[in-house]
Amino acid sequence: MNLKQMAGIEAATYVKNGMTVGLGTGSTAKYMVDEIGRRVKEENLEIIGVTTSKATEKQALELGIPLKSIDEVPYVDITIDGADEVSADFHGIKGGGAALLFEKIVATYSKKNIWIVDESKQVEKLGAFPLPVEVIPYGSQQLMRIFAEKGFKPTLRMTEEQSILVTDGGHHIIDLQMDVIEDPIALGNYLDQLVGVVEHGLFLQVVSTVIIGSETGPRTIHNPMAE
Repeated sequence: MNLKQMAGIEAATYVKNGMTVGLGTGSTAKYMVDEIGRRVKEENLEIIGVTTSKATEKQALELGIPLKSIDEVPYVDITIDGADEVSADFHGIKGGGAALLFEKIVATYSKKNIWIVDESKQVEKLGAFPLPVEVIPYGSQQLMRIFAEKGFKPTLRMTEEQSILVTDGGHHIIDLQMDVIEDPIALGNYLDQLVGVVEHGLFLQVVSTVIIGSETGPRTIHNPMAE
């Protein structure tokens, strides 16, 4: 079993009968969704899933997981998702899979957020992983100019076929190469007030529990600020 799979299966143990569960997006979350699908089929687990992307929606439907949209539920009991980086103070960068907007919406309306990662995603400070910023296409080149002037080294995300990537929400993504983000809260506030920015990949003061796949088995750490 690989480290991502280990973390995904461990996280699925937090899901109980009757819960509304946010189903994350990405390579690690995929294992978690597979495990929940197995429990629905083999253990008669009864849950409602709320997906964070079209890709996860397709996977969940194929596994027979009942789904509702975020607008059809009053709240989400628990959301389990991956992360691209998790810092020592429990801030995170997400959006490598281009689902950051829907992921943040579902996380916002969740009572508890669990992130599942392998050991490589743990960092002292955020920033080595490029920070995704989801933007409206109209005016996006102006934002590229502003980010370049700030020294953020922006790149417009492309698909493997070298066309401009379009998110599930119909937007583009600008990736910022920050190297080290000394003050993620200040940067998040700055990005929030830029016209044309829909959302950014800084997930701050969001996560309750992080499950890390390691060579010795899954390791769980809890955010003391979220208790």
